[in-house]
Amino acid sequence: MLLCVTASHKTAPFDVLEQLSAPGADTITPLIAPSVDGVVVLSTCNRVEAYVDTDSDDSAELVADALRAASGLTAEEFAGAYSIKTDAKAAEHLFAVAAGLESVVIGEGEIGGQVRRALTEARHHGTTTSDLERMFQRATETQKAIKNATALGRAGRSLVRLALELTDSRLADWTTQRVLLVGTGMYAAATIAALRDRGVTDITVFSPSGRGAKFGAKYGIAHVTRAELVETATASDIVITCTNADEPVVTPETIEGLAKPLFVVDLGMPRNVDPAIADVWGVTLLDLETIRLHAPLEELQATDAARAMVKDAAARFADVRRSRSAQPAIVALRRHVFELLEAEIARRPESEAALRHMVGALLHTPTVRASDYAMQGRADEVFAAIETLFGVDARPAAEQEAEEPAEEVLAYAPVTAGHSASCPFDAAV
Repeated sequence: MLLCVTASHKTAPFDVLEQLSAPGADTITPLIAPSVDGVVVLSTCNRVEAYVDTDSDDSAELVADALRAASGLTAEEFAGAYSIKTDAKAAEHLFAVAAGLESVVIGEGEIGGQVRRALTEARHHGTTTSDLERMFQRATETQKAIKNATALGRAGRSLVRLALELTDSRLADWTTQRVLLVGTGMYAAATIAALRDRGVTDITVFSPSGRGAKFGAKYGIAHVTRAELVETATASDIVITCTNADEPVVTPETIEGLAKPLFVVDLGMPRNVDPAIADVWGVTLLDLETIRLHAPLEELQATDAARAMVKDAAARFADVRRSRSAQPAIVALRRHVFELLEAEIARRPESEAALRHMVGALLHTPTVRASDYAMQGRADEVFAAIETLFGVDARPAAEQEAEEPAEEVLAYAPVTAGHSASCPFDAAV
């Protein structure tokens, strides 16, 4: 079973999302193993989601509790702040997220890269499974297809651009603005591109992690050290923060002695800017919570087309996944038949070509029928048929052990549906 535990700007208040933003797959996995086979954690500025491959019906609440525990939230604070989606609905949700349909700014461009990085991070920690890999890969393919086929995302929508649009009415001329960019993370490059589109040429970067010089050289902008931060911040017209630092980087002390108006745009999650800075004379603070309140309405036509593509992609993913559920039975059947074939060929080598042709023809219909039954959610009947007709029990280990007394059950053995006596191949073989 695939499931998603999601907390986003649609289900949780900003302060809860801020606390949830820190945990990653390496933090969550020890809290839920061995109840799950794999987990991919997607953490962005407006959502934290755990995608899990599991055989346990209790995993959803276990994962939710792990997210809560890793963030330090109480049960009361986390109650009602998340939702749970399973199997096809989990895939549909991920595909919609990757396409930007669940973002604050519908169709935002950054989210596709964040989905890909979440999978890469899970691979690094060894927490993916084949089903999670396929689901995230299909999500990326769907996102690219929607971008190419609809108007969604073609305008370069992003939180960065929306934040800059919200400052337009306060600025007479972008070309005269001095901008301090704090951070070299996922939004930094997008911020530079958006600023340059508006004619900004005076951009300086500060990196709390010390990567400012390398980043500045790459994008042709100046960089400053921590010792120069206060002087640079107070001389700037706009400060934009987009770093993944755990603690606020910009505080009232950072702009001590400010003598002119200053726009501060905080794109960080957790917050990069101490909220107390809004009380400093001359400061206008624009944070994610404010940006969310001013997000534009989605373009209905483009969004409807994109959601239709998401639903279609999710349905195809579910069909393929169901068809794979009978694969062990098909493999066992072919192995059994070909073992008999090789034995017969050894006895009558002169008949090899005819025997191979006959076996291929005989296997075709059962193989197709098995896939059809699996796509209908009837894989258990396929396993039963193979066992009844050929005496080959190809059911996954956990199901077999459930019918036989055993001292222990394998922790990660997949669970399949119940055994059925009906035979899908009775008209085919």
